[in-house]
Amino acid sequence: MNNDLLFEKNKHIATLTMNRPNDRNPLGMEGDGQNFAEAAEQINNDTEIRCVILTGAGTAFSAGGNLKAMRDREGSFGAAPLEMRETAYRKNIHRIIRSLWDIEVPTIAAINGPAIGLGNDIGCTCDIRIAADTARFGATFLKVGLLPGDGGAWLLPRVIGWSNAAHLFFTGDVVSPDTAKSWGLVSEIVPAARLMNTAYELAERIAQQPPHALRMTKRLMRDGMNSNFETIMEMSAAMQVIVQNTDDHVEAVNAFFDKRTPDFKGK
Repeated sequence: MNNDLLFEKNKHIATLTMNRPNDRNPLGMEGDGQNFAEAAEQINNDTEIRCVILTGAGTAFSAGGNLKAMRDREGSFGAAPLEMRETAYRKNIHRIIRSLWDIEVPTIAAINGPAIGLGNDIGCTCDIRIAADTARFGATFLKVGLLPGDGGAWLLPRVIGWSNAAHLFFTGDVVSPDTAKSWGLVSEIVPAARLMNTAYELAERIAQQPPHALRMTKRLMRDGMNSNFETIMEMSAAMQVIVQNTDDHVEAVNAFFDKRTPDFKGK
């Protein structure tokens, strides 16, 4: 990782901050995929981390792909088509999306400003999205002669449904937080000054859960998006047996009967 993606850990909570505020946090520059991959690996390998917050520095969450680099054919955007497919997309932009999608602990997108194109789709990789009242949302690929080449055609319909996703993709409209909430794109709207506090409060509540059961619950939810009922039932039984034989389960049951807050150790 470098200064373009900031990583901060505070007890059980990690914060990732996209850090190009002067340009509204565009993504797709050389090394971005590697930065996100390293961050995701660090999170997944750190059993102390129980929740992640993703946000943007400055007044934007992310304005999306780097249009200036596309226009000027800079870096991997100047390569021949087949090479561009590998270097600009599969090994860079797609790596950002895949890395965020594969984070094993719950993720919260604290959307502090415009989340456009790739920026909107990055928000969709997160499990929970909270919007500042200054946020805006758009899938404006067609307006610049592009299509959702970052996986958004798979992500967005699963978050807000086919009709709403088609509305965003086909019109290029940029919508308000209120519309985003009515479509299920975000679960809460807060004043911009309260956004990070709200995200941390939610992350702290999530981080109070038993860490192994927390990660397994997210795994079940993700696999449930594409697996059949019988597969999830079998996975549920197998994972339940595992967590039912942990110290954290014993602690949770004892705390319930003792009428106290449990202290989970991840064992």
